[in-house]
Formats: sequence, C-alpha cells, structure tokens
Amino acid sequence: MSANSPARKAGRGSPAPRRWLRILLPSVLLIVWFAAAGFGGPTFGKLSSVSSNDQASFLPATAESTETIEWQKKFSDSGSIPAVVVVVSDTAIERSELGSFVELAGDLGAVDGVQSPDDGQKTAVAGPIPSADGFAVEFIVPLAEGNGLRSTVASLRTVLAENLDSGLTGYVTGPAGLTADLVNAFGGIDGILLLVAAGAVFLILLLVYRSVVLPILVLLTAVFALCAAILLVYAFAAWGWISLSGQSQGILSILVIGAATDYSLLLVARYKEALTDVQSRWAAILRAWRNAWEPIVASGATVIIALLCLLFSDLNSNKSLGPIAAIGIVFSLLAVLSFLPALLALFGRTAYWPIRPKFDPAASTPADEVRSGDDSVLRGLDGITGVWKRIGTLIARKPRVTWLVALVLLVAGGLGTLQLQANGVPQTDLVLTASDSVDGQAALAKHFDAGSGSPVVVVTKEDSADAVVSALESTEGISSASVYAGNVRPSADPTAPTPSPLVRDGRVLVNAVLDYEADSDRAESVVREVRSTLAAIDPTVLVGGVTAIALDTNDTAQADLVKIIPIVLLVILIILMLLLRAIVAPLVLIASVVVSYATALGVSALVFNHVFGFSGADASVPLFGFVFLVALGVDYNIFLMTRVREESLWIGTRSGILRGLGKTGSVITSAGIVLAATFAALAVIPILFLVQIAFIVAFGVLVDTIIVRSLLVPAVSYDIGKAIWWPSKLSKAAE
Repeated sequence: MSANSPARKAGRGSPAPRRWLRILLPSVLLIVWFAAAGFGGPTFGKLSSVSSNDQASFLPATAESTETIEWQKKFSDSGSIPAVVVVVSDTAIERSELGSFVELAGDLGAVDGVQSPDDGQKTAVAGPIPSADGFAVEFIVPLAEGNGLRSTVASLRTVLAENLDSGLTGYVTGPAGLTADLVNAFGGIDGILLLVAAGAVFLILLLVYRSVVLPILVLLTAVFALCAAILLVYAFAAWGWISLSGQSQGILSILVIGAATDYSLLLVARYKEALTDVQSRWAAILRAWRNAWEPIVASGATVIIALLCLLFSDLNSNKSLGPIAAIGIVFSLLAVLSFLPALLALFGRTAYWPIRPKFDPAASTPADEVRSGDDSVLRGLDGITGVWKRIGTLIARKPRVTWLVALVLLVAGGLGTLQLQANGVPQTDLVLTASDSVDGQAALAKHFDAGSGSPVVVVTKEDSADAVVSALESTEGISSASVYAGNVRPSADPTAPTPSPLVRDGRVLVNAVLDYEADSDRAESVVREVRSTLAAIDPTVLVGGVTAIALDTNDTAQADLVKIIPIVLLVILIILMLLLRAIVAPLVLIASVVVSYATALGVSALVFNHVFGFSGADASVPLFGFVFLVALGVDYNIFLMTRVREESLWIGTRSGILRGLGKTGSVITSAGIVLAATFAALAVIPILFLVQIAFIVAFGVLVDTIIVRSLLVPAVSYDIGKAIWWPSKLSKAAE
C-alpha cells in the first residue's frame, strides 16, 4: 500500500470547498463558456467562406504540378477553372443546326462568374465543338476562381435547362462541375452531421445511464467545446494560418463531440463513485476531479501530440488537419475539466436522476478489501459483478490462452490489408450520390476524347516546343497536342495563318488531350510516362494539369504514411513511459494498438471491396485512420492502465489488473460505443473519403474497446505480472 496513491490522497473525508468558492468559481466558469458558445455558435455558418476543396491547394509548393500552376498564371492574366458543358442529342446534329448552339455559347458566357472575354471577343466560351459521331457538342467555359464557383455552376445548369429543346440533354462537368458537386455534398456538415452525431450520443448515454439529465450535461459540454474550437479555427483560417477544407471541418466536429464525450464519461464515473463515499457534492466533485484529471490530460495530450505530428506531412491537407483537430481536442479537455465539473457540482446527485447515487458510509476502500479478502488474486474482483467479473475470472484462470486467442483473431482480420487499394480514386467516384458532373463525364467520354477539357499541361523552353509536341503526339494515350497561343478561337478557314504561340520568360505552354478520363489510373500512367520522356528533351520541363495534380497528391500522401507513422508511434511511446513510469507496459500498449489498427484496416479493405464495391480508397485514408485509431485506441488503454496502476499500489499487480478492468469496464465500453457511433455519423455525408474514415475508425474503436482493452491488454499484463511495471519500484513490490 502506498501513502501517495491517488485514492489515499483523495481520502473519504475530503472537505468541501469554502462557500464563497463554491459560488464564485462555477459562476465564472459558466459565464466564460456560455460567452464562448455565444460567439462560436454563429461562426458555424461562416466556415464555408474560409474553406477550400480545391485539390491543387493541398499540394506542397515544390510539387511539379504546383510549379506548373504558377507558370500557367503567367500565360493568363486571370486564373480560371474550366467547366465543360456537354449537350447530347437523341438524333444526329446537322452542321446547319450549330448556329443555335452558338447562341447558347453566348448565354453561357453571360453567366455571372464566367471569365470575361479578351479584347475583340464576344465571349470567353470555346465552342460549340461537335463530336465526331455527330450526337453531341461541347463547350469549354472558363470560370473565375473564388468562393462563387458553386453558384456559377448552378447558373450554368439553369441556362441549359431553360434553353435546350426537347431531345437535348445538357451537363456541366469538368474540373469546375466536379468541384461544385463535391462542395454541394459537403453541404450537410453544419447541420445534418451534428444532428446525427448528437442524437446518437444522446441515445447511447440515455440507455447506459438511464438518466435524462446526464446526457444533456455531457452533450452540452461537447457542443460548447466545439463552439469554442470553431471560433479559433475560423480565425486562423481567415488569417491564412491554416487551410480549411470540408473534410477537415467534418472531422473536427466529430472528433470534438466524440473526445469530449469520452473524457466526460470518465469524470462522470469517478463522480458517481465519489458520491457513494462522500456526502457533500462539492467534496465529491473535487475528489472525482483529482482522480480523473491525470488520465484525461494524458489521453488528450496523446491525441493532440499525435495529431500535431501531421505537421511533418508534405500534403497541405494533412498538415492543416493536425492543428485544426488539435485545437478541437484542447477545447474538449478544457470543457471537460472546467465546464462539466461546474455543471455536475451545481446539479449534484440530480444529474443522475431518476437513479441517484446514494451516500453509503459503509462503502469499503481497497485497503479494507485487502484486509478482509483471502490471499488469492481473485480478491481484485471483490465487489465486481456481471460480465466484468466473468471476464476477470477468465483472465485470472487462463491469461495466456485468452490473449493468444484474441491475438489470432486480430491477426486474421489484419490479413485483409493485402487487398487494400489506397492509391487514390477517380474524382468521379468521390461523391457517392447521383451527380450531374459524373453523368457529364460519362457523356464526354462516350462522344469526345475522354480527357477533353482537362488537358495535360506542359511548360517547356521555346526552342524545345516542336520536339515536345512531337513526343506528346507519339505517346499512346494522347490524342493531340498543341502550343498555347492565347484565348483565341481557331479559324474555320484552313488557309488562315496559325496564331503565334505565347512566350513567357523563354517558355511556352503545351496542352495535350488525353484519350482517357483525366482522373483515371490510365491517365496517371500516361502522365508518368510523359514526365520521363520529356525530361530527356528538356530537363527543366514541367508537367501539370488535373491528372498530374491527382498523381502528385497520391504520391505525396503515400510518402507521408511512411514518414509519419514512426514519428507518431515514438511520440506516443514516450508519453506512455512518462505516464506509467515504466517501459514494458507502454511497449505492450503500443503493440496492441498497432495490431488493432491493422485489423481495422484489413477488415475495412474487405468490406470496401466486396460489400460496398468501392473502386479504391483515398491515399490519405490509411494515414488518417492510423492517427485517429492509434491515438484514440491508446486513450482507452490509458484509462485502463492508470486505474490498474492505482489499484496495484494497494492490492498488487495481478489483483490490481482485475480490479482496474472491473472498475473501468462499463465506462470505457460506453465511451468506445459513443465514439464509434460519433465517427459513424460521418457516413451521412456522401463523400467517399469520409465514409471510409467513418467505417475504419468506428470499427477500429469497437475492436479496441471489445477485444484489445477488454481481453488482450489485461490478459498479457496479467500473464507478465508485476514485471509489466519494469523498471519502476512497483515491478519489485510483492504481490
């Protein structure tokens, strides 16, 4: 028994704080948090104004496609993103009918948000361009960059709907159309996502605690934490310090609600225990806070530092998510350790209504149980009932068999990682619901060169232009290539002189049209080949465009995975060593969450391929899944092992393991189910990346909660015995 143990420090006779402090401190805390929520709440609707879903902005400045974009700006006075308008006819379009489509080009060019034409031109729209089969025409509509892209695309679709005759079907696709539909799919993040997540959390807490008041207090804590976090994230994005996207916005909301609820459950459980031992609600909350703050802070710090490791990423979307999510966890910690205690202290036992915990002066301490129990390690299960007593008994009698069986199950699930296809997906597959732009891409591929409207962009020296064009035209997968001569219309007169190419700083821009869809695997293979071929002609050549952006994004994401995983593991290992004052236990915990991650990824790969029929996974999915699962998985092990260590100081390691498992079992299981349900709510947003992250994290959290924390870790620790605390003094203490 240790006189310095947390349980002894927070002895049963803990005095209540002075009256003035009981009034002043909760009042100040409540005022501060209500003010934060009052300012942060209205900011939810403003996040889209500082958010960008442009894939090019996620790349590092050193990426080849990023450098190409900078050169493209020199060839055009104003940046633009092309929309491809495709009009398909049920019957063949006669050449005499093209005049009506010329009028349509004027109507499209007059839409607010379409790039202004150059001097001497009526419209900046290129087209109508008839298809070879005669059943479709195409327009290239350059849209001005900015936050009005979605409304501009919607206006273009309105023009088509109002001006096309019967038998004609119009689509707005290309980079602008696909991006607009992606932004539309993110439209439910502010409302639907939060409603579903909060509803799931409330229902689970209602079933677990059978209290109406407590779920409201916990949800209020989570929502206030999110409001405060949103306020700071919005400011940072507005100042240009971070890059906010729809996916990081959704993850922030879910992470804050899930993490704040998890940390709240630990404090709530400690408060309920204290209320049975201490009559004063103020003394009880003080005692609960003293016992809970260390594992809560350690868990939160682990997640924060793991997320900040994303700053080592070269992909800007990953790099930005790190501080965004870390801000959310910081405010989750602050809310749980300040706002929630104030609420619990004010409500007291009423927080658990209608089943209020009663003060029991005969309640025993661990020391009492040691004196009254026998010498068996099963004394650690004294007072533990139900499923956790049965699990504890199983671990005590067959620890090695228990953890070996659990490990075999986890490894078997992990074998599915061999089928994981995380090398990116076509942009047409990103939105899971029906999309006009996706249908337009299909029509474009059917009637035109599939890469029309999204060319491969090559920047090369002026004296290498002819050789580059020749090499591009001879490359399989490229239908045509031409040197950019400015925004001029090709003349219908074949004898007219060819416009002179634009030259900027001794370089020219070459556009090459692909035979394949710009976001397909075959198109990416062509870009890889082109980069290799053209480098021999001009060592300074740059190859960019939509396909190159996707290719560079996938390559950078896969490189980040290899680099960041070791950093995250090392950082978490150090934190666990400092927290548990040991080396063996942290190594066991790290190994357990890695195996758990592999299982979640393997099972997810099988489900994605054979149940949902996804074409693949975003290249960032394995990294995000790793950071969230490892950091959050360690959370539950921290909750477990800090309680085990506390109990081990009183009744020995093996008894302490059983008692720690029994005391935290229902709390951690509830927290795991809540977090899994919260992340599963991401699936209501029809974006492939978010649906995949939702499944991986939700399934992985359940694996961590049900198998790893309930069976694997306690059984391995029990099998090792007191050596689990090596080299601390506890490893040398008598059982």
